[in-house]
Amino acid sequence: QVQLVESGGGLVQPGGSLRLSCAASFSIFGVNAGGWYRQAPGKQREWVALIIGSGGSTIYANSVKGRFTASRDNAKNTVYLQMNSLKPEDTAVYYCKVGNLWGQGTQVTVSS
Repeated sequence: QVQLVESGGGLVQPGGSLRLSCAASFSIFGVNAGGWYRQAPGKQREWVALIIGSGGSTIYANSVKGRFTASRDNAKNTVYLQMNSLKPEDTAVYYCKVGNLWGQGTQVTVSS
């Protein structure tokens, strides 16, 4: 079954860190488009980080630039999102996307 499985979400205090993983059941080598999105309650889904090309060039939303790092490991068929200096406004369900396929989402809650 072709799918993306996310992990790594949870509850963290402001200023803390989390690392999200998105494991594909297929080879991601050669898949040029991927990234991370999030959706907070009552808001539309927004893009957070885009991974462009098999080499993993990235661009970030201004709200997370300098705090989040997206990456891909083609050998493990996995994409990652390292989130540092987390803020309460980062609270959302985070989704990975590889090609046209979406992960199931993982909850990230930033609260003291």
